[in-house]
Amino acid sequence: MTDNKKTIMAKAEGVTKNFSLYANQSEKLKSVFKGNRAESNFWALRGLSFEVETGDVVGIVGTNGSGKSTLLNILSGVIPQTSGNLTLNGTIGVVAINEGLNWELTGRENIRLKQIMMRNNMKQINAMMDDIIDFSELGDFIDQPVKDYSSGMRAKLGFSIVTHNDPDILIIDEALSVGDSNFANKALGKIQEFIAKGKTIFFVSHDLEQVRKFTNKVMWIQYGEMLDYGPTEEVADEYAAFVKRLDKMDVQERDAYVEVEKAKQRSFSINDLQKTLRTDGYDDDEIREITRSRSFEGFSRFSLYGSLLIVILLMAYIVYRFVNGG
Repeated sequence: MTDNKKTIMAKAEGVTKNFSLYANQSEKLKSVFKGNRAESNFWALRGLSFEVETGDVVGIVGTNGSGKSTLLNILSGVIPQTSGNLTLNGTIGVVAINEGLNWELTGRENIRLKQIMMRNNMKQINAMMDDIIDFSELGDFIDQPVKDYSSGMRAKLGFSIVTHNDPDILIIDEALSVGDSNFANKALGKIQEFIAKGKTIFFVSHDLEQVRKFTNKVMWIQYGEMLDYGPTEEVADEYAAFVKRLDKMDVQERDAYVEVEKAKQRSFSINDLQKTLRTDGYDDDEIREITRSRSFEGFSRFSLYGSLLIVILLMAYIVYRFVNGG
């Protein structure tokens, strides 16, 4: 019998992201050394859990400010999660407007820089350079500084660089919504090539028809909470019905809805997540592992003091050796 079991390419358990909101920079600095609490906390993500298999194309939907880009930034390693387990199986490619581009460098220099960051050598870079430039349609602009590019031109360059590296997991954040329709169609054709190869793709777009066309699963995130995750037609229909209800609200009704949801993001706590995980059947050891702090905000001031003390002692030792001719 053939084993058709697919590989798990991405797995999240209770992933959260907290942003501490301080009254000013002075209060933020004090919190590092004194452990002062922020004026308020804002939980951009509130315990997301999901599995994504080889070949899955996952559309991520949700209204503005719901945490879609925060999730993609965590998946791509740009920022750490506050807590939660996240496992990724393979190389990551990110396509987003302005993603990783140095505006002072030319397009060609950015290609080299990005390829070096992706651990390609100069022989490999030179071999793919013409293909990347041709696909980007930038022509003579490829040797102009990126700061002079339009947002559409930067999107073209970023898309061309990433997709010519054949990543195992491709993350696309609204990058196809900018630029001319001809390039958008060509980019979508490139995505279809990745789908045909069985690549894993995370796809954020406000165009629900694009989501329906290219994805087999949809993840609906609303103000940091996973409201649904499943087959595209099922979740896309549910989200479309929600958007229709939202559009029928008057300004006061919509403002009231948004305020209630944002209040939930401010009042959320790790204790809430622990209760949810316990209800989902996790044992105490698993819950402790999932909910332990993983980002800088979770460091204790004692750990910070200890690290600073070690650095100071090392510097003092180096100065001492230098002064004494050692």
